[in-house]
Amino acid sequence: MDFLTANYHTHTPLCQHAYGSEREFIEAAISMGIKKLGFSDHIPCPYKDGYVSGIRMTMEQAPEYVAKLRRLGAEYKNEIEIYVGFEAEYLPEFYEEQMIMFYQLKCDYLIMGQHFTQSEKKGPYSGTPTNDESRIRDYVDSIIAGMKTGSFCYLAHPDIICYEGLDSVYEWEMTRLCRELKEMNIPLEMNILGMGAGKHYPNEHFWKIAGEVGNSVILGLDAHCLEHLTDVNSYRKCIDLVDKYNLNLINELHF
Repeated sequence: MDFLTANYHTHTPLCQHAYGSEREFIEAAISMGIKKLGFSDHIPCPYKDGYVSGIRMTMEQAPEYVAKLRRLGAEYKNEIEIYVGFEAEYLPEFYEEQMIMFYQLKCDYLIMGQHFTQSEKKGPYSGTPTNDESRIRDYVDSIIAGMKTGSFCYLAHPDIICYEGLDSVYEWEMTRLCRELKEMNIPLEMNILGMGAGKHYPNEHFWKIAGEVGNSVILGLDAHCLEHLTDVNSYRKCIDLVDKYNLNLINELHF
């Protein structure tokens, strides 16, 4: 079957905007010929003022999230390899406590998804359209700083930033991002969910830059429901982009 053999970007209902059980996701992946499935639900943030996020699990829910997936991984070990991690923003105010949790729970990996450059309570969401040059500059700065920690294995939807100002500013900042991550040997994710949902990413302008810089690229389903795990049509559209810009596609990660 013409599809992924490994996907490391899979969510669970704990994020409050994904649908379908973890078992159903695993069985759908097996049916599609996926050999390695990584769950990377949105990492909890240790808010100190009682704030409860509507888009991520709590710190208290994280241990059962990991334990449940470990049990399912053992159950399906003869059919598929299951990995457990988180998709995380790099936010210095939360980073140390999140990493303590990550190591205590013996997780496998982190991917960076910089949906916010500061706490979601403060906003704004990176995908909100903007002409403000400081927003795209802060986005790139925060990603580079986070990647320099060595904690993240790849950058999810690097083109989520929705900058609608000068093309020259976009090219400067995205080239800076691509060059820094190439230097650190960190892959960029082309997001299949974004393609299927008609979002502003994958952004061809970004992937043209990534092709010129020579970044490694990995495809990610960003699955929030069972249909996302079987979206062959959007996968093929992403492959067309990979071919168009001669991108250096990698198929799997090694932890």
